Amino acid sequence: MRLVRTPAPAPVPPVAAPVAPAARSAGPSPAGVVAMVGSGLSNQTGAAIGSLAFPVLGPVGVVAVRQYVAAIVLLAVGRPRLRTFTWRQWRPVLALAVVFGTMNLSLYSAVGRIGLGLAVTLEFLGPLTIALAAARRRADACCAAIAAAGVVTLMRPRPSTDYVGMGLGLLAAACWASYILLNRTVGRRLPGAQGSAAAAGVSALLFLPVGVAVVLRHPPAATALACAVAAGVLSSAVPFLADLFTLRRVPAPAFGLFMSVNPVLAAAVGRVGLGQRLGWAEWAGIGAVVVANALSILGAGRSGSGGVRRR
Repeated sequence: MRLVRTPAPAPVPPVAAPVAPAARSAGPSPAGVVAMVGSGLSNQTGAAIGSLAFPVLGPVGVVAVRQYVAAIVLLAVGRPRLRTFTWRQWRPVLALAVVFGTMNLSLYSAVGRIGLGLAVTLEFLGPLTIALAAARRRADACCAAIAAAGVVTLMRPRPSTDYVGMGLGLLAAACWASYILLNRTVGRRLPGAQGSAAAAGVSALLFLPVGVAVVLRHPPAATALACAVAAGVLSSAVPFLADLFTLRRVPAPAFGLFMSVNPVLAAAVGRVGLGQRLGWAEWAGIGAVVVANALSILGAGRSGSGGVRRR
C-alpha cells in the first residue's frame, strides 16, 4: 500500500490515507488532537485487555485473534484484487505478512514477561533506528546516544531482569523496522491499501492453525475470548479508523510527535489497568527513548525529512 510519510510510526495497522494539504500547513485541529489521544489510549488499552487472556489463550492465541480482526478490517477497506497480483508484487506482501505476525507475537510475548510499558518502549527502538540511520546531523547522533542510554538503563543487570522478555521486545523492534522497509516496497508496487490488506489476510491464515489448536486443546471461556477480540478491535480496528481521520487534520510532524509518547501511555495504562509498577530507573529509560524520538522528529520536521508510518 501507499504509506503516509511522517517522522515517527505509530503502533497500529498501516494507513493509506494521504495527509491533506491543509493538515500540512495548519496546526492540529481539536478534533484531530482528540482522535490522536483516543487512538493512542485505545491501542495501549487493547494490549492491556488482551494480556488478561494470556493465562487461558497465551500470547499466541491472543495474537491469533488480533490478526483475524486486523485482516477483517484491512480486507474490508483495502479490497485487494488478489488474482491480479504478480509474483513481483506477492514477494514483499508475503514477507510483510510474516513480519506482521512475528512483530505482534514478539510484542505480546514481551508484554506478558516484562510489562506493557517496557515492551512498547523497546519496540519503539525499531522506527527510531530507521529514522536515525537515514540522518546525517550531529543532533541525530545525540538522539542515538540518548536512546542507547535509555536502553542500557532498562536492560541493566539485576536479579529481576528478564532477558528473554527484553530480547522479545528487541525482536519486536527489529520486526517493526523491517515492517517499515517492506511497506515502502509494497507501497511502490501496489495501489492504495491492497498490499497491506493482502498481507494482513495472509498473516491471519498463518495463524489459523494456531487458533484451531488453542480452541481444541484448551477451549477458552467466553471472558478470555472476549478479551482477545477486544484487543483486536481496540489495538487494530479503532486506531486504524482513527488515523484515517487524524492524518487529514493533523500535520505530519505533530502526528509523529504525539505518537512518540506511546511508551508513556503504555506505562500509564499498565500501571492503572494491570497494576504494573515501574521504578525510577525504568521511567528514566522510557523517558530517554521518548525524548530521543521526539528530538529526532522535531529535527526531521525542520529539515523537511520524514519517516514512515507503521502498521
